[in-house]
Amino acid sequence: MARVCEICGKKPVYGNNISHAHNLTRRRWNPNLQEVRARVNGRTKRMTVCTTCIKSNRVTKVA
Repeated sequence: MARVCEICGKKPVYGNNISHAHNLTRRRWNPNLQEVRARVNGRTKRMTVCTTCIKSNRVTKVA
């Protein structure tokens, strides 16, 4: 599964871990994605959505 939000397109960001000795190793920050049942065009669809989109009501969840 691609770690991408289906609404806003948010995806992992890359950077470095920096140790006390200033050694650099690559790391990544993943978005907080949740699998949600949402209403899309009047139908229920299972989507992978970031929590920012859920909180800002860009997606309408179905119980």
